[in-house]
Amino acid sequence: MMSHDVRNRLSALRREFHRFPEPGWCEFRTTSRIVEELERIDVDEIAVGRDALSSADRMAVPEEPELRFWRERARSNGARESVLDRTADGHTGVVATLAQGKGPTVGLRVDLDAISMYEADEPGHRPADEGFRSEHDGYMHACGHDAHLAIALGTLEAVKHGPFNGTFKLFFQPAEERAGGGKAMAESGHLDDVDYLLAVHVGLDHPTGTVVTGVEKPLAMAHLTATFEGASAHAGRAPNEGANAMQAMATAVQNAYAIPRHRDGETRINVGQVDGGTASNVIAEEVSIHGEVRGETTALMEYARTELERICYAAAEMHDCDVTVRVTSESPRVDSDPELRELLEGVAADVRGVDEVLPSAEFGASEDATFLMQRVQDEGGLATYLIVGTDHPTSHHTPTFDVDEHSLAIGVELLAEAVTELGRRQPVAVRR
Repeated sequence: MMSHDVRNRLSALRREFHRFPEPGWCEFRTTSRIVEELERIDVDEIAVGRDALSSADRMAVPEEPELRFWRERARSNGARESVLDRTADGHTGVVATLAQGKGPTVGLRVDLDAISMYEADEPGHRPADEGFRSEHDGYMHACGHDAHLAIALGTLEAVKHGPFNGTFKLFFQPAEERAGGGKAMAESGHLDDVDYLLAVHVGLDHPTGTVVTGVEKPLAMAHLTATFEGASAHAGRAPNEGANAMQAMATAVQNAYAIPRHRDGETRINVGQVDGGTASNVIAEEVSIHGEVRGETTALMEYARTELERICYAAAEMHDCDVTVRVTSESPRVDSDPELRELLEGVAADVRGVDEVLPSAEFGASEDATFLMQRVQDEGGLATYLIVGTDHPTSHHTPTFDVDEHSLAIGVELLAEAVTELGRRQPVAVRR
């Protein structure tokens, strides 16, 4: 049974990560604290930054001023200089390796980044009431990634001191909210020998005590920007002399929502942000839209993406403008393996605090953990994306989101037992 001291440590870790949220590719302090914890646990190998990622495969990396701002903020919050050097230019993230015998290689993937959102500061919101609300105004852990980090570190420590036989790798992946880090970590080479991969998320409308051993229908996704460039003119004296980028943008947005749905499955299209224009009496010269497409399959996502790109080009031509369309990040659909889901069902049934085990649940969203899962599966291994239920008073991505810290211990025990059980199985090379 997990001791009271261990439970308190998990809670303290989660709360510390909650206080210092950082956006994707800017998780400098978070990476530094992970390294400190890995050294305390005494793992065999720690790969940081460029050593943990394929730099060329990073997506949605912020501009240098934003990276510099967060790097300096991390320094002022106690991040190690050696880690800041190794994560320079937005190379955050860690891969930790624990070698304990000749068994299979088991991986666990968690995410690091926070969301651009002001956290509630009102009575009844526990982080505010108990003094661990975000100290970075405008950013918060509103999706549970702080809990993921605490669970991962707790699992590592439990595995190290348990009967596990094999190699255990932890993938602390940056930039999940931007869908920017999954491919870079998948292409790093660290996944190539992984026989079994577990990716974990808390909550997602499943209460404390529920475990979902593998999600269904993770939607493939792509984020796009389209920048329309026209010619400015006086809106009163000579509107005919301009090429109106605002009109081109509006035409594209209107028609994006008219993209036909596909007979083969679900698709999603959304334009969530528009930037541009200078004044009400100036024909807009440059306007950008930021949108996304999703699909029940990777092919359906690509259909929606192609149609959105076509609409942007047509809208630009209609209004005598130019347009540059760029895919800033994406992720494929990858399904969980039934064999791993079945193993987790058996393990979860014996975990203290678990009162319901679901073999599957519809996800309805997207996750770039699918890049890592796909890499393992392509090499003959097995992967699953599981959910550790947690009570959360409001939905994910809201200012009053919080987690039930009792779920941290459940997650650690579940994952540590699963990793140990997988250590008793054959490596992929033997299985083939």
